[in-house]
Amino acid sequence: MEKYLYLIIDIASLAFPLLASFYSKAPFYKTWKYLIPAILVTALFFIAWDEIFTHIRVWGFNQRYLSGIYVGVLPIEEILFFICIPYACVFTYFALNHLIEKDYLFPHQELISSALILVLLVMGMYYFEKLYTGLTFVFLGLFLAFQMLKLKPRYMGRFYVAYAFILIPFFLVNGILTGSFIESEVVWYNDQENLGIRMGTIPFEDVFYGMLLILMNVVIYEYLQDRERYRALMRS
Repeated sequence: MEKYLYLIIDIASLAFPLLASFYSKAPFYKTWKYLIPAILVTALFFIAWDEIFTHIRVWGFNQRYLSGIYVGVLPIEEILFFICIPYACVFTYFALNHLIEKDYLFPHQELISSALILVLLVMGMYYFEKLYTGLTFVFLGLFLAFQMLKLKPRYMGRFYVAYAFILIPFFLVNGILTGSFIESEVVWYNDQENLGIRMGTIPFEDVFYGMLLILMNVVIYEYLQDRERYRALMRS
């Protein structure tokens, strides 16, 4: 049974958000036509990144907890991770937008983003020889700069609030994947390629890797909705 642990984590992460997507007062399923492209585009980027890092052993996977099906060097469970987790997280973002009417961080969203961009880019360049740290911080810093300067989104305050909530299940799921509550880790990390700072068993960089993963999904999801609203306005 333990060889299906990673697969069970993927399915369990998806199960409740998928069922709750059909709640009549907040029908998330009606936004699937925006969500599916967002997940697929983002997944392609992260799977390519994951394939390279696995190949050069920045991280790897414990066969003890895997079904044994691979795509390239990646277990199928890792591929599914980039579908199941973003679905659950964008659902959380969507649900919180319905539950919390006021955008409390809207007045501060540019300040928060600017501070993150500065810190991430400086740290990313300083630690660039550590591949996981350097690339994660630089990629997230550049993506935040792109969406703030080019897209000028009005939803970043809501994203930051949602991500704070997302960190709760994140620590549970990532904790299990990195060895909490089980005998050995599902995913191992080469500490020569990161800062060596752990939150329990979770590498510090995972918080920012996760933020980039979810933010890319949210940005594409929101962009596609905005584009359709603009086109509808032009037709009217």
